[in-house]
Amino acid sequence: MSVKIPSSFDFGVDLGVDLDISGIPTSFNIATKVEPLSLHLDMAPIEVKPIDFSLRLKEIPAIRAHLPLDYRVGLALLGKEVLCVRLCGQGQVITEPYVANPCEARPSALQHQPDLQTLDRLVSEAGRG
Repeated sequence: MSVKIPSSFDFGVDLGVDLDISGIPTSFNIATKVEPLSLHLDMAPIEVKPIDFSLRLKEIPAIRAHLPLDYRVGLALLGKEVLCVRLCGQGQVITEPYVANPCEARPSALQHQPDLQTLDRLVSEAGRG
């Protein structure tokens, strides 16, 4: 790469002095030497060692997933449907402690079970009777 600069400059100053800059070099050469990159792999063979990797699930996340279901069970004769029963609904996958939603609550499920002391008393009274 080279840069060319003009060889003479004339400056006019109101003081009556003319300046002439003639000693400045006018060409510059910048030389760079870049050697090609070489990669030598003939020293030792490349060895790939196995990696021991394990992934463990500590706890199943607490979720309640709803799965829409739509099954068709039928009988076809010569490619024409003769009989068909559709089973539609919703399945659930629950991995959390089950607590019924308000729309799932039943009156029998809302009754509280007696504690152990009450059960012992009821059993002992039935044995005396």
